[in-house]
Amino acid sequence: MAAKIGQHILVADDDPDLRDIIRSMLEPAGFSVEEAPDGGTALAAVRAQPPDLMILDYEMPVFTGPQVCEQLKQDLLLRHVPIIMLTGKSETPDKVRGITAGADDYVVKPFDPQELLARVQMVLRRTHQGLEANPLTKLPGNLSIQRELERRIASGERFAVCYADLNRFKAFNDHYGFERGDDVIRRTALVLLSASRAQGTPQDFVGHIGGDDFVVITAAERGEPICQAIIREFDAMAPQCHDEETRARGYFLHPNRKGQDVKSPLLSIAIALVTNAGRAFTHPGQVAKVSAELKALAKQSEGSRYVKERRASA
Repeated sequence: MAAKIGQHILVADDDPDLRDIIRSMLEPAGFSVEEAPDGGTALAAVRAQPPDLMILDYEMPVFTGPQVCEQLKQDLLLRHVPIIMLTGKSETPDKVRGITAGADDYVVKPFDPQELLARVQMVLRRTHQGLEANPLTKLPGNLSIQRELERRIASGERFAVCYADLNRFKAFNDHYGFERGDDVIRRTALVLLSASRAQGTPQDFVGHIGGDDFVVITAAERGEPICQAIIREFDAMAPQCHDEETRARGYFLHPNRKGQDVKSPLLSIAIALVTNAGRAFTHPGQVAKVSAELKALAKQSEGSRYVKERRASA
């Protein structure tokens, strides 16, 4: 498996010679490599630019490899970054400690560089197949969303699903261009993550269906507070995505199918809030069907809005 263009790997180890060896093995295979000499630097680097994969030494200054793993797995945006742990210890308890902390694989030092490369390729392939992370937001995609819904339904727990998408995003994208459109998608992902952290639970799931469609899965009683927080944060962020003139007048001109300029209001967000508190679901498709009906109602408004069980709220 050749590296995909732009695949980025963060290597964290306090041994510069070992980092050089790993770099000399990864770069010819097509990967871009970033280095960190300790666990603290590694955490700062991954939060600044999430990599496609991390290679962590078990024993490092500031934070050990397992400690870095544990912190990342508590972060909704970063918990899906795959991790390979390097350790000089071959004892089973140390391997178990690394895996328990969240590592996806481990390699014992000294190692064969070709073996490490094969492990990197295997973990990336497995992550792509199992997680299907969106390359723009790094959030889990449709396969992971379906599995999370299936898990929640099977567990019998009370849950809420917030399906969100942007109003007039196509017009915005056509008017400002794909680069600014991608920036809006990334900002929206951060809004959902922030709202989930502030109003949800540590077990919340935030996924990217595709395009401008997102989902938050949370406890039943946290659905409405999360929707309210999403709308509040999105409406504070969205005006800054438009130019000053558009913000001042409250709309931009966009050609319709006939080529006539029509007024398009500023970006807003529509959310369908679906819960199993008053009904039973047996399949994710049932949840999606109800959400489509509710989201159609939410999108009838020009401003940001969420709709729950056919009743409008804001």
